[in-house]
Amino acid sequence: MSNKFIYVFGPSKTEGAADMKNLLGGKGANLAEMCRLGISVPPGLTISTEACTVYTEQGAQSIQKLIEADVKQGMAFVEKEMGKKFGDAADPLLVSVRSGSRASMPGMMDTILNLGLNDEAVAGLANKSGNERFAWDSYRRFIQMYGDVVMGLKPESKEDHDPFEVIIDEIKEKQGVELDTDLSTADLKQMVNEFKAMIRTRLGREFPNDPWEQLWGAVMAVFQSWNNDRAVYYRQMNDIPGSWGTAVNIQSMVFGNLGQNSGTGVAFTRDAASGEDIFNGEFLINAQGEDVVAGIRTPQQITLEGSRRWAELALVSEADRAAKFPSLEEIMPAIYKELLKTETALENHYKDMQDIEFTIQEGKLWMLQTRSAKRTGAALVRTSVEMLKQGLIDEKTALLRVAPDRLNELLHPVFDGQAIKKARLIASGLPASPGAATGQIVFFADEAEEWVAQGKDVILVRQETSPEDLRGMVVAKGILTARGGMTSHAAVVARGMGKCCVSGAGSVRVDPKARTMTVDGVVYKEGDWVSLDGSTGKVYEGKVPTKDAELSGDFGTLMELADRYKRLAIRANADTPEDAKVARNFGAVGIGLCRTEHMFFEGDRIKSVREMILSQDEAGRRKALAKLLPMQRGDFEGLFLEMDGLPVTIRLLDPPLHEFLPHDEAGQTAMAKEMGVSYDNIKHRVDDLHESNPMMGHRGCRLGISYPEITEMQARAIIEAALNAKAKGRDVKVEIMIPLVTTVREFNAQAKVIRDTIAAVFKERGVEISYLLGTMIETPRGALVADSIGKQAEFFSFGTNDLTQMTLGFSRDDIGKFLPFYLRDGMYEQDPFQSIDQKGVGLLVKMAVEKGRAVRTGIKLGVCGEHGGDPASIDFFHRVGLDYVSCSPFRVPIARLAAAQAAISN
Repeated sequence: MSNKFIYVFGPSKTEGAADMKNLLGGKGANLAEMCRLGISVPPGLTISTEACTVYTEQGAQSIQKLIEADVKQGMAFVEKEMGKKFGDAADPLLVSVRSGSRASMPGMMDTILNLGLNDEAVAGLANKSGNERFAWDSYRRFIQMYGDVVMGLKPESKEDHDPFEVIIDEIKEKQGVELDTDLSTADLKQMVNEFKAMIRTRLGREFPNDPWEQLWGAVMAVFQSWNNDRAVYYRQMNDIPGSWGTAVNIQSMVFGNLGQNSGTGVAFTRDAASGEDIFNGEFLINAQGEDVVAGIRTPQQITLEGSRRWAELALVSEADRAAKFPSLEEIMPAIYKELLKTETALENHYKDMQDIEFTIQEGKLWMLQTRSAKRTGAALVRTSVEMLKQGLIDEKTALLRVAPDRLNELLHPVFDGQAIKKARLIASGLPASPGAATGQIVFFADEAEEWVAQGKDVILVRQETSPEDLRGMVVAKGILTARGGMTSHAAVVARGMGKCCVSGAGSVRVDPKARTMTVDGVVYKEGDWVSLDGSTGKVYEGKVPTKDAELSGDFGTLMELADRYKRLAIRANADTPEDAKVARNFGAVGIGLCRTEHMFFEGDRIKSVREMILSQDEAGRRKALAKLLPMQRGDFEGLFLEMDGLPVTIRLLDPPLHEFLPHDEAGQTAMAKEMGVSYDNIKHRVDDLHESNPMMGHRGCRLGISYPEITEMQARAIIEAALNAKAKGRDVKVEIMIPLVTTVREFNAQAKVIRDTIAAVFKERGVEISYLLGTMIETPRGALVADSIGKQAEFFSFGTNDLTQMTLGFSRDDIGKFLPFYLRDGMYEQDPFQSIDQKGVGLLVKMAVEKGRAVRTGIKLGVCGEHGGDPASIDFFHRVGLDYVSCSPFRVPIARLAAAQAAISN
């Protein structure tokens, strides 16, 4: 840890730079970089992330003692740059205090503006600015933010409104005005007095007057916010380590609320929803930055083109738009040109789409932030491909820029065009985040979680969202807000999650206490169904059917690029020809796992399966298996026909037999009637098959060793299907996999049954084909003795689901009871069933790979567990030298991209 905790930035001296993000956080590093580029940035200082670590480990007093002298020195630098004094009553230096993690976490931590004001300084600010209303507006904003963030004055219940907003609304109603900007100086003075009185009454203490007390309270509150519930939840959701900490940026204030020649805004160098290469954003005249993102006032568009597009969506005429909602380009053309020049320079410098915040103070443009913009999966793909074509970035950067899991969003369904024509449109808002969502209306985030836990699909409906709503936003199918623009909290967070969102639906009236949403006189209650189209901003009544998404040319370009760089082949886990077709269309180069038992549950074949299980002898089992043979053969033939020219790995029967039998009395009675046997017979057989730990019981190769006739039937079905497909002109590549092997003797016993059966089929048919015979490595012992197994097996496929269960001693079905505590307390960094435990389970995989290759040159090595579709696991599998990964069909594109990134990164 460094001894230096404070880094200043400004026109005369800047100590940080863009590459110091780990120490200064993204905001601090980028503020310093903009200063180095000669862009107008209000001077300030950054307290490093290492200070946050000290705060977390040792507390507020320790860190204040450690950095107090350096902070005062940094503030002296800012005073000199601005020509003002912090704490001066006549001409006070006011500052903002903002968080800034190395990873962007929009809205998750806390911000305070106008810090340094008190009853004396507000008079000095009024006198110096010549604008008394502005001074008191700044003061009331400061008290509101500080009272909330530092002093903890929150709504008393989730149904209650923000207590400060309640006072504001009461004063506006009393004065007969709609907007905050319509309030007089006297109204704002009254507001300040009422705010302070409420703090005194509710908290039993006075609002602090000493600017240094205010500053240290704010700094500690920002450090504390690193571990607030929403920040911790966001970090868990985005795999951001808690050890990183947040920096604190103390920056001199510039004011967008000084009148009609001042304002504030948020802009994107490209469209964050679609990726279109068009500058866009929103601003408010006579406002401060939080007004835009809070969604309390609906902002105006920065560009003329954006303003016209907004008017079309909002059904506003061109005449009304120009008169009431003009763009920044029209109101302040010189400022607009400077902003346009700045955004172009920033995108070219960072070579990535930027999200920028700015303030206009009395006709001067100040930049407050730039960062890599949160955007939808579709926008991420489009911007990467277009920037590659434009020569801004190279191929490797284009591939590395797209987080593989973000491709999920492009594969989600969209509304069916014919269904939309018949649907009842009830409201329109802004298309904040694309996608199609249908669900039941819920008004509170915690209730959204409860409903989803009950298996319901929900749409979270809010007046406007706040960071406290994050958990509800995560689980909801979509988000609808009555207020807020394209850069509001709801819009920004939804786009970052790939969540469908319609914001600023002005005709929607939300009453959370009554749990109703009213649109044009029609009342919709909690639990009513609505559908959102996040691509158009339309809101429809009821459920609207969906269809599969159509992938863009940019997606295809990215996939072609990924295939050029990746070494790992990507197969799919598929049990039906339909699944195989989907997988092949997504670029799978084979089937890495076909689970034969899934086929047994279709149609009437479950009767034959149960007949086989209930048989008392081999003859009875063979009679039942003879009925299953043509069914399995037909299934396999369909797979071979679909996967022409590509390998198909078929796993022999794996689960315990009891899974095919009913365990309740009603089900057993029905089965007895169906099978023509007594209920007692069925119950006795079910009881006989009961196992204390079935996942480690009579399953996998153990079934085939106990009942070789099952293996015979499956081997015959596979090879006859392959010969049938070959006779139809298909190039068939067969791979037969023996599951759950722990010793080479198990493998050899099953291999003999399979080879003898296949030889008999070849003799019957008078034709032969080549095939591979391999095994699943899914037990620790199987991995440890992989060298002996590898002398006989022609391929290994790692079944990492079971390998994880048996290595960790965690039941996959029961881990939910304790895993949240393990993740919270850092016992494990991730769910080991989602991302492979590289140090434990991974070590076994690595060992088995080395042992297998040592005894068999050219042995095929793959993985077919759930980890085969996880990007972090794919990186590991690339490094240990597997040949392929196999995952669900819809994760094939994700795996292709992850494999390319693994090849580039390693």
